[in-house]
Amino acid sequence: MRLLPCYIFVFFFSVGFCQADNDTIPKDTTSPLVERKLPDNLNEKYQGEEFDYDVKTGEAQNLLARFFNWLGRVLNNTFGIDVPPGAFKVIEIIVYILMGALVIFLLVRVLVNERFNSIFTKKAKSIIDIDLSEQHIENIDLDELLNEALQQKEYRLAIRYQFLKILKRLSEKNIIDWHFEKTNSDYQQEIERPDVKARFREVAYIYDYIWYGEQDIDGRKYRAADSLFAVLTNTLRD
Repeated sequence: MRLLPCYIFVFFFSVGFCQADNDTIPKDTTSPLVERKLPDNLNEKYQGEEFDYDVKTGEAQNLLARFFNWLGRVLNNTFGIDVPPGAFKVIEIIVYILMGALVIFLLVRVLVNERFNSIFTKKAKSIIDIDLSEQHIENIDLDELLNEALQQKEYRLAIRYQFLKILKRLSEKNIIDWHFEKTNSDYQQEIERPDVKARFREVAYIYDYIWYGEQDIDGRKYRAADSLFAVLTNTLRD
């Protein structure tokens, strides 16, 4: 209650101050109102890269976008060629697509473990390999197949026919009992002559490495392997 007169005094003082303040602001009733319009050449005045807010500049852009912006400035300043920003944006997207395709290609190459050319092209065999499960090896004309493979320079297939000729010769001499499901280790255990077994081990290793290892060989490598088959063939003649 003792502070009530103070509150009343402050209230009336504030109201009087506000009224006095409102009375000090005069109203301008003499100046005419003028309607302002934008100039007609506004679009021409604010043209240029600094007014293009659709293209990011500076640190917000990546390295590729900054390179295209620099290239656009060079073309414009040097040759007077004005390339629209949208064209560089399309080129940037194409570059990203090509980079993505390159990454996918490298992943496929690593995961599949194929050679560079084998991903795009698949080499077709000009000679169809024989099916040993359908006919006995002694009934197959391996000499004709070998000559045909050599004429077409199918040296890897020629090595296969060379090895089958060895198995055929061993079967004809009753040194082994041939069967298409047997392995080279099975045949090696059946051979009793030490010299024949040693030579057979050599040609079997070459055959497994080239045929099952899918190693492409040229004429020089084929002739080196053919000399080992010839030594075993001559041994079987003795």
